[in-house]
Amino acid sequence: MTDTATPAASYLTQEAYDRLRGELSQLSGEGRSEISKKIEAARDEGDLKENGGYHAAKEEQGKMEARIRQLTQLLDGATVGHAPSDHGMVEPGMVVTVELFGDELTFLLGSREIAGNADLEVYSEKSPMGKAILDLKAGDVTNFQAPNGKEIEVKVLRAKPYDA
Repeated sequence: MTDTATPAASYLTQEAYDRLRGELSQLSGEGRSEISKKIEAARDEGDLKENGGYHAAKEEQGKMEARIRQLTQLLDGATVGHAPSDHGMVEPGMVVTVELFGDELTFLLGSREIAGNADLEVYSEKSPMGKAILDLKAGDVTNFQAPNGKEIEVKVLRAKPYDA
């Protein structure tokens, strides 16, 4: 149920957008130059078949290119705005507390990119629970169908704007 790296977020704060745009710029420019130099230096060491430095640099390059693609897709598809108003309604960019199976669960609704390095669980607004609680307010109860087909009841307890 936790949001994995989605190709596009439907909502990013301006701060998250700027941070990710900076990361993309660094990776696309300076990052690519640095990895090219590492690969070239490792290539100059000789036999590529048994050259651990070369293979490590190529693997690092692959991961970096994947992150560049991910950031490009995410930023191109993002709706950028200010943090949502503190009106108690559940929407992307809110820290939501729900009652689920008798326990309280608090998470950020939206993209994990909004949270940055914060130690906060993130659920997508596109997930079954995320879709079910959108536009609800404290005290509202609804049901959603879990991926295993079971019907699950969830009660919204609180919804506050995320404050990075």
